[in-house]
Amino acid sequence: MNFNKLKTQNSSFDTLKNQINLWAKEIGFANIGITDPNLSMHQNHLKDWLAHGFQAEMDFMLKHQAKRLNPQELMAQTKSIICVNLPYEECNPTKNDWQRNNAISSYAARRDYHKVMRKKLRQLAEKISEAVDDFSYRAFCDNAPVFEKALAEKAGIGWLGKYTCLLTKESGSQFFLGELFTNLELPFDHACENHCATCNKCIASCPTKALKAPYTMDAKLCIAYLTLEHKTSIPIELRKLIGQRIVGCDTCQLACPWNKKMHDNLKPIDSKKLIELFNWSKTEFLTKTQGTSVRRIGYERWLRNLAVALGNSPYDPEIIIALKNRLDHPSPMVQEHIQWALGQQNSKKPY
Repeated sequence: MNFNKLKTQNSSFDTLKNQINLWAKEIGFANIGITDPNLSMHQNHLKDWLAHGFQAEMDFMLKHQAKRLNPQELMAQTKSIICVNLPYEECNPTKNDWQRNNAISSYAARRDYHKVMRKKLRQLAEKISEAVDDFSYRAFCDNAPVFEKALAEKAGIGWLGKYTCLLTKESGSQFFLGELFTNLELPFDHACENHCATCNKCIASCPTKALKAPYTMDAKLCIAYLTLEHKTSIPIELRKLIGQRIVGCDTCQLACPWNKKMHDNLKPIDSKKLIELFNWSKTEFLTKTQGTSVRRIGYERWLRNLAVALGNSPYDPEIIIALKNRLDHPSPMVQEHIQWALGQQNSKKPY
């Protein structure tokens, strides 16, 4: 099937679009939508969000806002953008038992989605290349200043939930997003209806009140940001609110009625498991997190987060021993959080 000879006929692009949909489903994508690169309607919201400093230490959000609002700065010949979503199930969980608990975000309890998504996007692009001459594209998956959720929403993949995740009726928010910027003049899809209605359960559930309003997240207060992106000491006033979460946070997603399936695969984490993870050497950390999204936080932040989780755990003499054994860690940040955790444990000591 070669579409090059039919470029002047609109029906050829309708046929190509249908074929791309079929290929995408065969590859494993749940939904596919196509949109144009115009995101000017999001300019005011983004500028207001940045003006409030809600991006926290994510300076790249401020630095690259022009590219985020104008996809053609990333690929000049972009005429249509193919948006896809990949259910979490397509990034099969690793064999590591330590990942499958409610201390680690559900997305991180799987193979690194960046690698899985990029491979599948390349497969889709190769299919299109075989059918269309002079096909140009760039593939993205959370690896460039792409306004992914805005594009996916505009392409009809799903709707933006009040906790700023994209939602579908089938998968809730349990999927990853990817894009192919292309030089093809494909027919565009339409945005779907928002189904959040009057529900505000996600906003009410946030432990740190990071959701300042519907569709507005203050990253400085978000536990997912604090455990994953924040590179320095976690503010003292927020540490207790983090609880035993060590990588990410699913609280708002768990509160969402569209995510009922999330509860099936989660189990509590106990102090013994936290101590085991805290005792890993750097080599163990790098080995056991290989192929997962957890590795990107690095060993230092891994220990920082675990120290906070241990401090927030019920009193246990073994926790105090584990914390004291790492007091000579070369990182001042790790030492600081260990000292804080020891203070928390000692304050719970029964007399």
